[in-house]
Amino acid sequence: MDHERFLNDAINLATDSVFEGGGPYGAVIVRDGEIIASGRNSVETDHDPSAHAELVAIREACRIMATTDLSDTILYASGEPCPMCLAASYQARVGEIYYACSKEEALEILPKPDKTKNFYSDQNKSGPLRDVPFIHIQTSQRLNPFEAAANQQST
Repeated sequence: MDHERFLNDAINLATDSVFEGGGPYGAVIVRDGEIIASGRNSVETDHDPSAHAELVAIREACRIMATTDLSDTILYASGEPCPMCLAASYQARVGEIYYACSKEEALEILPKPDKTKNFYSDQNKSGPLRDVPFIHIQTSQRLNPFEAAANQQST
């Protein structure tokens, strides 16, 4: 597999994204040596905080393949995936992930602090002490949807 070629494709998407008002992130998803989906950061242009390059590419790949199981694919990203993109990759069961620029390298270059900077350290804090407080309330109906899902799976 030509990993450098596919990483360069993701990097080119990221560079194009910057010149079109998006963030410096691009991603491609490869299956059997062919790009099946791509994405670039459009958070600001689409006013969508979830429009990260990796998520855009994962959504497209899932639609094209008509599945949420991407275990036979490889995700190539211009930058190290943030926690949201990493979680989506796990949810989609992406087979492998390759990235070009580490989060440390990106944080050194970006002119202002990157919003993802606190994600990593914030997750180690207790919920109420996080930058965005994370509060668990045990309501009486909290288990209903999960029990319904379990019942659906057992029938």
